[in-house]
Amino acid sequence: MLRQEVNELLTQTGPDAAMGKMFRQYWIPALLAEELPEDDCPPVRVKLLSERLIAFRDSDGKYGLMDEFCAHRGVSLWFGRNEEGGLRCPYHGWKYDTNGQCIEVPSEPADSGFCEKIKLQAYPLVKIGDILWTYMGPKESQPPYPEFEFATVPSEQTFSSKRFQECNWLQAMEGGIDSSHVSFLHSGSLNTDPLFKGARGNQYNIADKMPFFEVVKHEGGLYVGARRNAEDGKYYWRITPWVMPCFTMVPPRGDHPIHGHFWIPIDDESCWAWSFDYHPTRALSDVEMEALEAGKGVHCEYVPGTYIPKANKTNDYLIDRQAQKEGRTYSGVEGIAIQDSSLQESMGPIVDRTKENLVSTDNGVIMARQMLRKAVTALRDKGVTPPGVDPAHHRTRSVSVVLPPEQAFEDVCKQDLEAAPGKPHTSV
Repeated sequence: MLRQEVNELLTQTGPDAAMGKMFRQYWIPALLAEELPEDDCPPVRVKLLSERLIAFRDSDGKYGLMDEFCAHRGVSLWFGRNEEGGLRCPYHGWKYDTNGQCIEVPSEPADSGFCEKIKLQAYPLVKIGDILWTYMGPKESQPPYPEFEFATVPSEQTFSSKRFQECNWLQAMEGGIDSSHVSFLHSGSLNTDPLFKGARGNQYNIADKMPFFEVVKHEGGLYVGARRNAEDGKYYWRITPWVMPCFTMVPPRGDHPIHGHFWIPIDDESCWAWSFDYHPTRALSDVEMEALEAGKGVHCEYVPGTYIPKANKTNDYLIDRQAQKEGRTYSGVEGIAIQDSSLQESMGPIVDRTKENLVSTDNGVIMARQMLRKAVTALRDKGVTPPGVDPAHHRTRSVSVVLPPEQAFEDVCKQDLEAAPGKPHTSV
């Protein structure tokens, strides 16, 4: 269990919080590129790390992310006119460029120099893959762009989505490195979801509900190895990389795409659960794309016109008690994404970790908390750059493999855990 002060240290991500300042050391997903589809399209409200922002795309295709509110009277620029290279406040016509610089105040003489004095807080916004990424930290500390493999493969090989989740980022992320729950919560989906079924590894997940965990540190975070029994005295290993602070990859199943997540704080009581699927060596098939767009796998269906899951706490996640009773779904909730979010949200906005009773299968969670705490305090007290900022830490993969008992996954799978263009993934 965690002391309350440590729980607060790890869960609070506002501008003045220590964890908030650490998150601001990284490039983080801000928007799907589809949210700003063309030049001069409508602006989009964005809330990240408890900051209310506005994103827009100007007449030249440049992306901007800045304070939501006009510097004049505090009007939300979501109502703004996106025109002729800038976003104009509809109240009195003040206009801003993608850097947050005021470029026109109609009531003031053009040569007065007044505009030069007015600048909104702004952050860079860049398109990598199908995601718009931002960096919200000090300019002098801005790292190179992220190099996660799912965002750098050709566009036909990757798919990304996001969903709104009503809980703190940390309890959502901890679910991503907890492989033991797969044998229970997701057991009904392994052989029915089109993005999972047919893989030999599914039988090991279902048959062995007492995995042994071995957790190994790497430069950017952890490799969380979950070992289950396979045939002939061998072991089935599922190795989940965690890259600080909030990136995880789910071990693959057969030739299905690899998938994974980011959990990005909106504020301390809600987050964006980002999900991706990609294949390192081929285009996603028509069948796979149809399933992904329908919300299968780690994705979900939405309330139309939003990124809010169709199954959410207002409708009890559309739980089907008969399906639960018959074993078609273990919890009665349909879909892997909503199975996860329903239970993570059920803990409350910020779970009270002082009441936990952890066991050996929680070793990945325990070590991740320790690494986060050490990194946060090192940045706060000594200015030490945290792990996971360096793009070299991003070039990792998840692995599923069957090994003899005498072989350690950290030795045998070292090359398999490294991402490289055109290299097949290691999967069972």
